[in-house]
Amino acid sequence: MKSKLLIMICLLGVCTSLVSCHRRSDEAPKPTAYLRIDLPEHAYTVCDTVELPFTFERSTLSQLKWKDNPDRSQDKWFTLEYPKYKGYVFLSYKRLRSPKELKAQVDTSYRFVEDNFHFSSGVDENRFMDKKHNLYGTTYHLKGQNVASTYQFWLTDSNNHFLRGALYIDVTPNNDSLAPVLEYLQADMDHIMESVRWR
Repeated sequence: MKSKLLIMICLLGVCTSLVSCHRRSDEAPKPTAYLRIDLPEHAYTVCDTVELPFTFERSTLSQLKWKDNPDRSQDKWFTLEYPKYKGYVFLSYKRLRSPKELKAQVDTSYRFVEDNFHFSSGVDENRFMDKKHNLYGTTYHLKGQNVASTYQFWLTDSNNHFLRGALYIDVTPNNDSLAPVLEYLQADMDHIMESVRWR
């Protein structure tokens, strides 16, 4: 009697194990999910400083920080930092003295974009023009999960001024999970370009 009871308990245990291990064929692994990032509405303030020969509108979430530069009379290096999102828009300004310098600056800007090509799966290059305010430039949106700088631009009046910008996020690149923040900061960069007014 005890042996029959023991056998029945063992059989019941084996059946329970087999049933619990059976996997339904319609189940699929869940896709990778990322944390939801809530971003505020865009809001801007005019950046008007004697240090720069132009004004522009920057995000109220950003902080302007100057970079060391031995020749600040001609070149200006500064950053718009987004502490909450670990984002940085690096900006550099150069006063032009000749058409040759303009070409050199455009070529240099493109070389900075090229530095990211080996991580990129493609580049959207778009021309920007606002004749009313004498603004001419190009934006580069670099696609790919591990691109260090996903968005860059240059802007000029074709004669005296040249402004370059590049977006970086200070985290390990995974641009799928960072997509909402990247899109938000790229919109801010577009606004910078659109709002520049040369002096």
